[in-house]
Amino acid sequence: MKQSEIKFTVTLDEKNNPVKIDWSASDNGKVSASKAVMISLWDEQEKNTLRIDLWTKEMMVDEMKRFYHQSLISMAETLERATGEKEAAKSLKSFAGKFAEQLKLINKK
Repeated sequence: MKQSEIKFTVTLDEKNNPVKIDWSASDNGKVSASKAVMISLWDEQEKNTLRIDLWTKEMMVDEMKRFYHQSLISMAETLERATGEKEAAKSLKSFAGKFAEQLKLINKK
């Protein structure tokens, strides 16, 4: 069975705030920089989601808004692929569209 490892290296300042986030995957072999990361893990025993949300000072507010919008779209697509719940995915995408309008990422139709 093949295994792959994803590694995050977070450099912190004196107040333990992230100043640099690097990540790599064993399949790729290269290190990439990131300004933010959101990780959600399903805890099998607790039947609950565990989260890690980190971002650097360089992550601009407009970038964070786009990051959230794109994450919502990705969640909708994954929901449909994983569960076949087309209508729920459609609802989530609709919400993401309204969210983008509210944040002025897109113009109201």
